[in-house]
Amino acid sequence: MYKIYENCPVFHNEKITLRHTNEEDTLELLNCYSDEKAVPLFNSDNCNGDTFFYTTPERMKQGIDFWQFCYETKQYVRMTIILNSTNEIIGTVEMFNRGAAYFYGVHGILRIDIMSKYEEEEVLRAVLELAHVHFYQEFGVEWIVTKAVSDAVIRRETLAKLGYIPMKSFALDHYYGRGEHENRNPF
Repeated sequence: MYKIYENCPVFHNEKITLRHTNEEDTLELLNCYSDEKAVPLFNSDNCNGDTFFYTTPERMKQGIDFWQFCYETKQYVRMTIILNSTNEIIGTVEMFNRGAAYFYGVHGILRIDIMSKYEEEEVLRAVLELAHVHFYQEFGVEWIVTKAVSDAVIRRETLAKLGYIPMKSFALDHYYGRGEHENRNPF
């Protein structure tokens, strides 16, 4: 298994920091997960009906507890997104190795849950930059695949600018992927 499950590192660039999500994040993450404009852009595929719309600290804590269980059982890693300029928690990312697929090889699914006021190119680019630099190796994947629904216009445009392509043969709709060895470095 990958070392990220033994000791989750902290990743940062000029704009944001990603670190392992913990219970202390509950109240600030509630700002993201109770954001009615943000929730429809979240990827809840294969999440057993959870839409990630949480309106109480208790429900948010339950979500974080479940994410911690999934980390401990090496299912996925959930990391908190912190805006460096204000130290504000603005959302989370989740990443896991999904295994091999016929068309794409070994790929990982990247979920990006972010407050609607930060659903902007600069922040999304910073998140994707850290994923590009660290997640291929940390998760042992050749492709990073992420979802961007039709209403996520800025996200879709940002993905395209960064070399993510529509995954037309993927099992689910609205997915975009970028291979590790993509020649063009857009960051």
